[in-house]
Amino acid sequence: MNIQLDDGLQFGLGVFETIRIRSGQPEFLDWHIERMNQSLQALHIPQEVSAEEAAAWLKQQKELKHSDENRHDEMKAMKILVTEKNKLMMLRSNPYTPERIRQGFCLDYSAVIRNETSPLVYHKTLNYGDNILEKRRTSSLPVDERIFLNTRGELTEGSTTNIFFVFDGRLVTPTVSCGLLNGIMRRFVLENFPCKETVLYPEDVLQADECFVTNSLMGIMPVKMLAGTEFPSAEITNEILYKYQMKSYCER
Repeated sequence: MNIQLDDGLQFGLGVFETIRIRSGQPEFLDWHIERMNQSLQALHIPQEVSAEEAAAWLKQQKELKHSDENRHDEMKAMKILVTEKNKLMMLRSNPYTPERIRQGFCLDYSAVIRNETSPLVYHKTLNYGDNILEKRRTSSLPVDERIFLNTRGELTEGSTTNIFFVFDGRLVTPTVSCGLLNGIMRRFVLENFPCKETVLYPEDVLQADECFVTNSLMGIMPVKMLAGTEFPSAEITNEILYKYQMKSYCER
């Protein structure tokens, strides 16, 4: 693997995508590639990735040759990393087992403030240090994910997730302008269910009936608690989770 030194490796000016593999097939591949190319263009990185080359690379991977028999693909993900002079594709593990999703998440707020004025927060870039450090801190805490507030005290996103709430049967999520990545699973939820994008504050969460978080590897993760606030229901969360699981099953 020939890796060249460039602004991506030196300063984090690059983008990446992590794509869930099911039965040897990448989920939402077109959406991932579309978002990656939009970010490359926005960051003035003269590279482009096609769904065809990603699918061709994946097809060649020996680790997935017998996935239909051993179902190891349920625990696999494909990572694509692109900088000015580099384009890398690799396989990695997926830690979000069905059992882990059944357990649900406990959340807390991060002391790190999300800078909604930075263009980088709206893209999945290699400037991912805040997210990784916050995710690592959860290993010594009784929480699974930490939620960032922005400079105005508004909810944005988790260290690796987007967040949704249900208020009196109404599904809501923080609006992108609060300073967050428009995730692939966030897009799935918005395109398949009535959902209001709005500004939310920690005090609003006290009135929520349900909460869940999303990302490409976990799909839909129910949330049991956020900063001491418990969520008594999961009716709409389970409906969304079921529709996502059925979509994935039908496309195998």
